[in-house]
Amino acid sequence: MARAARRYQEVAEGLRKLILQGGYSPGDRILTERQIAEHLRVGRSAAREAILLMEIEGVLEVRKGSGIYLKDVGTTAAPKGDANDIGPFELIQARQLLESAVAGLAASTVTKADIMRMRDALELERSSIATGAQDYSGDELFHRLIAEATQNSVLVDTVNELWEKREGSRMWARLHERIFVTDYRLRWLDDHSAILAALQRRDPEAARRAMWQHLENVRVTLLELSDDEDPGFDGYLFDSREVSKVFR
Repeated sequence: MARAARRYQEVAEGLRKLILQGGYSPGDRILTERQIAEHLRVGRSAAREAILLMEIEGVLEVRKGSGIYLKDVGTTAAPKGDANDIGPFELIQARQLLESAVAGLAASTVTKADIMRMRDALELERSSIATGAQDYSGDELFHRLIAEATQNSVLVDTVNELWEKREGSRMWARLHERIFVTDYRLRWLDDHSAILAALQRRDPEAARRAMWQHLENVRVTLLELSDDEDPGFDGYLFDSREVSKVFR
């Protein structure tokens, strides 16, 4: 059975049509991200992912502080993106739903040995930040260790698979190419410390909420820091405030 097109691929097709209908030539500045979202009636995340795909395809060029430019009008009708890639914000939402529940379960099953390994992971993360190294292994390890603390191999495999999708994603890599500051890593380290504290208290609800908020902070931070020109636009592909009601 053929896999249905991913959401960002559908939005990209709509953007291709907008470009062709607009009669743009290579080098022209096209619509802003906000205008694209409004024309296609989608949220900011969906528009951002479609633009990322078309950057990878060589159709568009995003210039920080300037806008979105058409590079090659001849490729607008010839998608070349990896059909197996996954949208960064789609991935974050999946992680937010899954890992918050995983953290809640881990708070009931975590052992002293688990806590010690998580502390070591945070120390690795802290050291990397202090030295300015572009090493996110401590961050990744912390999340994987929480899954392991559930003592549930299915959940461990699922969380690991999401991280592997991120590591192999060209769209995720392109998103990070737009980010030129790393102060957010200290904020995320604080988030991790809050999650660890909830796990140490064996408080499932606090652990769940701390993980949910952390990944919400990740989503918002990536949207803001990778914005090419319009940081005031606050539309969303997925409204996490609504999704979070499932857990209340």
